[in-house]
Amino acid sequence: MPPFDRLRSRSPEAEYMDDLTCGGAELTEALRHLRRLNRLFAASGPTLYGIEKLWTAAGKPAELTVLDVGSGSGDVNRRVLRWADDRQIRMTVTLCDITEEACEEARRLFHDEPRVKVRRTGLFELPEGSADIVTGTQFLHHFSSDELPGAVRAMLRASRLGIAVNDIHRHWLAWSAVWLASRVLSGNRYIRHDGPLSVAKGFSPEDWSILGKALETPGYRVSWRPLFRYAVVIPRQPQPDAGSERKP
Repeated sequence: MPPFDRLRSRSPEAEYMDDLTCGGAELTEALRHLRRLNRLFAASGPTLYGIEKLWTAAGKPAELTVLDVGSGSGDVNRRVLRWADDRQIRMTVTLCDITEEACEEARRLFHDEPRVKVRRTGLFELPEGSADIVTGTQFLHHFSSDELPGAVRAMLRASRLGIAVNDIHRHWLAWSAVWLASRVLSGNRYIRHDGPLSVAKGFSPEDWSILGKALETPGYRVSWRPLFRYAVVIPRQPQPDAGSERKP
């Protein structure tokens, strides 16, 4: 277990999942085990929070398209679809990931769901206005601090209404919880290495403030959400009530 002072700044270490030369059955297993961790830590909550904010700001349209970048197997979108059903929204979701293992696992998970499409593509290959809302769940922490503004701008460009980002609060409690859970719930090499590292690559309030200044985007909103998550909501067009919420 590393000293917690390493969490004072974002870790530059690459996750195993970022190595596109690896993969195969071990990565597929990791994607399945990751769904366990996502359920345990309520990973879908901040994504839903952001989608609802953008949907409400747009006047609660009856139809909505969502594009999830770096989606993995896209499991958080099962709850997004239930949210749409509860509000009688006609929704389609496109899951985008750069690895074939993730796309295959997403196709398997949503094989009986006609509202979900799967595309193998990268963020910077997405055309402008690809969907109403572009989401990224535990996606942005894979980028270095220097790369973050470009990644967020690419997400905004691909959206029509705005983006909903859900990522990890870099905190020693979160690191400890993920370190323990990854070892109890999985023996997979990816999960045991990347789980705690994803927290070390996560964000503090200061990181989000720096990103906001770099973007200079009206309506940039950051909210702390359970469990040790941040929801970042950025409308494509400025909203009258745009502001910033932060909780230490």
